[in-house]
Amino acid sequence: MKRIDRIYQRLKERCEELTKKQLLEKEGFSAKELSDDLNILRNNVSMELNNLVRSGQVIKIKQRPVLYIPRDTVRNNFGTIVDQTILDIPSLKERYLAKKPADIEKNKDPFSLLIGSDGSLKKITGQAKAAVVYPPRGLHTLILGPTGSGKMLFAHMMHSYAKYMKRMDEDSPFVVFNCADYYNNPQLLISQIFGHVKGAFTGAETDKQGLVEKADGGILFLDEVHRLPPEGQEMIFYFMDTGHFNRLGETDKRRQAHVLIISATTEDPSSSFLNTFLRRIPITITMPSFHERQAKEKVDLTEYLLSKEARRIHKEIRVDENVIKALIGSVTYGNVGQLKSNIQFVCAQGFLDSMGKPFVDLHLKMLPQEMKEGFSLISRNVKENEQISNVVGQTTVITGEGSKDLVEDDVYELPFDMYKIIEDKANLLKQENVDPAEINRFVATDIKIHIKSFYQQISKSPNRKLAKLVDKRVMNLAEELRSLAESMLNRTFNDKFLYFISLHLDGLLKRKNRPAAGMPSPHDRLIDEQADEYLVATKMKEIIEDKFNLTLPKIEIMYLAILLDSAKELNNKGKVGIVVATHGDSTASSIVGVTRELLGDYNVKAVDMPLDVSFHVILNEIVAAVKAVDRGEGVLMLVDMGSLYYSEDKILERSGIPIKSIDRVSTPMVLDAVRKANFLDMDLPAIYDSLKNPERTEEDEVISHSERIQEKKKAILTICSSGQGTARKIEELIRSYLNDLTDEPIKVIPLSILNLNQQAQELRKKYHIVASIGVKKPNIAAPFISLEHFIEGEGQSIIEKAVQGQKVTGQKDSNKIVRSLCEDSLKKMLTYLNPWRAIPTLLHFCHQLERVWSVHLKNTATLRIVVHTAFALERAISGDVLHYSGPVSDEKRDWLKKVRKASEVIDKELKIHLSDEELYYLVDLLQDEFSTALQNANDQTK
Repeated sequence: MKRIDRIYQRLKERCEELTKKQLLEKEGFSAKELSDDLNILRNNVSMELNNLVRSGQVIKIKQRPVLYIPRDTVRNNFGTIVDQTILDIPSLKERYLAKKPADIEKNKDPFSLLIGSDGSLKKITGQAKAAVVYPPRGLHTLILGPTGSGKMLFAHMMHSYAKYMKRMDEDSPFVVFNCADYYNNPQLLISQIFGHVKGAFTGAETDKQGLVEKADGGILFLDEVHRLPPEGQEMIFYFMDTGHFNRLGETDKRRQAHVLIISATTEDPSSSFLNTFLRRIPITITMPSFHERQAKEKVDLTEYLLSKEARRIHKEIRVDENVIKALIGSVTYGNVGQLKSNIQFVCAQGFLDSMGKPFVDLHLKMLPQEMKEGFSLISRNVKENEQISNVVGQTTVITGEGSKDLVEDDVYELPFDMYKIIEDKANLLKQENVDPAEINRFVATDIKIHIKSFYQQISKSPNRKLAKLVDKRVMNLAEELRSLAESMLNRTFNDKFLYFISLHLDGLLKRKNRPAAGMPSPHDRLIDEQADEYLVATKMKEIIEDKFNLTLPKIEIMYLAILLDSAKELNNKGKVGIVVATHGDSTASSIVGVTRELLGDYNVKAVDMPLDVSFHVILNEIVAAVKAVDRGEGVLMLVDMGSLYYSEDKILERSGIPIKSIDRVSTPMVLDAVRKANFLDMDLPAIYDSLKNPERTEEDEVISHSERIQEKKKAILTICSSGQGTARKIEELIRSYLNDLTDEPIKVIPLSILNLNQQAQELRKKYHIVASIGVKKPNIAAPFISLEHFIEGEGQSIIEKAVQGQKVTGQKDSNKIVRSLCEDSLKKMLTYLNPWRAIPTLLHFCHQLERVWSVHLKNTATLRIVVHTAFALERAISGDVLHYSGPVSDEKRDWLKKVRKASEVIDKELKIHLSDEELYYLVDLLQDEFSTALQNANDQTK
């Protein structure tokens, strides 16, 4: 263990030995105390503690002597009283007392403060009260409910009610433990809950008190209790039975504690717990989701959360009736947690728009599209729309007066002062003379990123779109496998990995022709069986087999190992470097300084170009800057004017690094470039294209309503070269979307591009075709959504309008599809193949096709070939190869030879071989799309 880690670990242990009251008195530990504990020089301890302060892991208490306390310890014991931007404070005790929420009135039932206590929560409130007062010390309780429905808040109210009814002392503890934190390490889990004695395991240098002892006389709240492994459940239910326990490393169960256990889970208890565990929990409370709440309660919750924002802003908020409806309607999956996130974003936007005004105005036009869709959803529900209108006026004035925090440690509380960030950044941009509209756009985007990032960290729900695509048990298992991989490989795996492995597991369950067990793998050479990833994959295979009660072939280990290895490459992927070069003594430095202050220390470098310095000297500095910021993804040069814009070739020649240049640089342009490179992970061509074409939009295609026949059943066509691979994937996605959009039966029909127009015309006789999606537009009067637009989500509004019979305005086919669009498309659809590894090869393959036929492929054609070939490679890996059923002429055989020749790059670079039958489908695609140009080129070569 590194010295800095030893110091942090010891500081954390010393703080955990103290109760909440003792922590307030002690406030932390000095460098000297830790130096004596660890036998490390005090100066070295002090240096490392200050490094931990700068990294945000430790808070400095500026007293004499200076004290230190882990940020996690403060948050776990006192809530978010110190936001992430503050590194030191004068006193922990004073800050806690200043930010402590108002005490609940001692003579008032705490449950009466809950919105809905006399409505949708009335029944479960009665259950909770009975559980608390039941002699002698209450009944252990399990709280069920979806994410964000208020399970922890409800448990807090049970604790307050116990004190109100004198069943617990006023200073009785309420201790929270998230079982997911130590899910894959039972030893540490047991140590956290029950404590350990010195020497119980490696690293246990002192005795440690567990959470059960800290909760003595109060409540232990076990969140995500379904993540407790069986041995953990057994220890908990023994303690619930007897009240006795032992610390890890002790043999006799001599210790005793009086603790009421309240557990919470989002899962079905019958499938997640041991029967012996469930039998020990006599009370089960089910929290209603947000949609199950009464209309008045939804309004009250919305207004309560708005009042908390008004208190922070120190201004009243004037909110339009339609905004309240939009906020309520936009809650689709995150319940009250999502409502709070949406309200914080809307208030941030309103605060930005209302700077300098005495109040904040929230109106429908300022809402993002997804929230406007929430208003549309409520408007279509006549009953709920009327109920909301009956309890709100056209304009509601919200103040911060009387808004109370019912708990100290609200996990949905932002750990930063959002409104101070808005004010500071807006003022800084004003000083740079940035246009007000640009300020508004940038700060609004930045705040949205802040809020989204925070809620992604605390949310335990998988990706919303993924939740619609795969079974819930698949998502749960994917989370379990990710945790296992992180624990065994000692590295993190992001949400993209979760997405890949969920689709992979879903494919395992749905695949009809699973290879026979023991089938020899042709891919053994792709990853060594001694590699760490292979060993983890072996363990994953065992877990999958156990959970799904199936037997997998050995080749499955190789597939999983490839996924793990690919995710490692994804995490290590470099980012685009940025060089800002402008004429003048400090212009570039000033722009970069503002950028770093607003967005952090990103990989961007300034080159100032004084007018009296020669171009050759400046060019040397530019080349050095390009080399300094390159991370393997190329460099974007942003310049003001002059010869540098035309010097890409010279810089490339001298640096060997891919360069893209844009002139007329401004502060908003640099901010936008850094945002896209850092937050959105866009590559060099994608950033360049978006900055060069900021106004480019993709419009819809005109519907001809003259041929619409009302009595025909509606249908949507999905189109790919074979009518099977890509088209079937699109069919699965579109069915999921339609289920949420309408109850009207709409048939989704996969088609091949072979004889596409003939097939489409035949289907028009039977169905009213409202839209088509895929790689080629059929010759019918209905809106067409290209594959890239559909995958990117841009086609959903077109589908919605088409299904509902609304006019769809003109859409232009995009002819500027770049590599980033290939990545964005494939990363959402592939299961086995790593898009970041495969796309360079697939683009190389397209280049080989161009060379073989001496033809230039448009970017739209390139994307179609890349996507089609990627799914062909997926099928080659899984063994589900397509069988070609079309006629094979001599001409088609000649085309096959040329495609086979071009595909040698795939064999060489990816070690995956495509069969002739798969390549025939590619030949069909090429012939159908480019037959004239390719045939002319073919004639010239004969």
